[in-house]
Amino acid sequence: MKKKLLYVSLSLMIILALAGCNSGSKDTASTQDGQSSKDTYTVKHAMGTAKIKGQPKRVVILTNEGTEALLAMGVKPVGAVQSWTGDPWYSQIKDKMKGVKVVGTESDVNLEAIAKLHPDLIIGNKVRQEKIYKQLSEIAPTVFSETLKSDWKKNFKLYAKALDKQEKGKEVIEKYDKRVKSLHGKLGDKVNRTVSLVRFVPQDIRILHKDTFAGNILEQLGFKRPKDQDKNDFAAQHVSKEMIPKMNADYLFYYTYQPAGDNSGAKAEKEFTNTPLWKNLSVVKKGNAHKVDDSVWNTSGGVISANLVLDDIEKYILHKGK
Repeated sequence: MKKKLLYVSLSLMIILALAGCNSGSKDTASTQDGQSSKDTYTVKHAMGTAKIKGQPKRVVILTNEGTEALLAMGVKPVGAVQSWTGDPWYSQIKDKMKGVKVVGTESDVNLEAIAKLHPDLIIGNKVRQEKIYKQLSEIAPTVFSETLKSDWKKNFKLYAKALDKQEKGKEVIEKYDKRVKSLHGKLGDKVNRTVSLVRFVPQDIRILHKDTFAGNILEQLGFKRPKDQDKNDFAAQHVSKEMIPKMNADYLFYYTYQPAGDNSGAKAEKEFTNTPLWKNLSVVKKGNAHKVDDSVWNTSGGVISANLVLDDIEKYILHKGK
């Protein structure tokens, strides 16, 4: 293990030494909102402070939600962690990610791949990458958000500041919030109905509470949650079939995480949704239980997907809603 760490450290030292000599051959990332750059600015973040010189043009992003944030602000990263599902990107972003280099996954970042890209800014997350923050900050100024789950808007604002794109970031969030407010008005008294969230994960079935990506969106829209889900935490995990009645609500959205080579989540979904307990739920009988895309409703966790969740709610509750 020590030999492996020594090898990685030596490799990074060589790459970093070469970075200054090769700056003229770097690919450029697009940053096209017309904002003027500053000479140097400081950003406070989860691991301390980062000093950034000029508006970043070669950004490496280490979370899926952060990737969506960058794209929404008109920034195409030079490197990004692979989407949790997709080859290598989620379908909702793949057209915008052509030419972007994969630098590992959120939980297994490739430091050498990042260094070879000569970034002028790295954006990551304390929950995912705290142990390698020092190595990352030796490559380029590094900004970390604190948490994931429901904090995507808080993280978005940090990323906008790190990119020196506060005005563009404000515009993106205001547009989203305006859409939420409009949809809330269109839904009328439907927002007083309850919405249940269920996720099938390999080796686990979860009833999701409010401190989740989709839970946060439902709360902003004003929807009610079933009593057992009206909690400011993550989820009830390892749910058994006997707990299926707790999934009942006026509307139910369920989604399945299925990484490559593992179909146990899909298998659990099939087993649960074929049981008499599931079929006898009033929400199922009324046709208000809907399967949606896990990459949109959960794993991506960014602003592009948040808007797609609103699309689904319009489709299944506003336009179809029984």
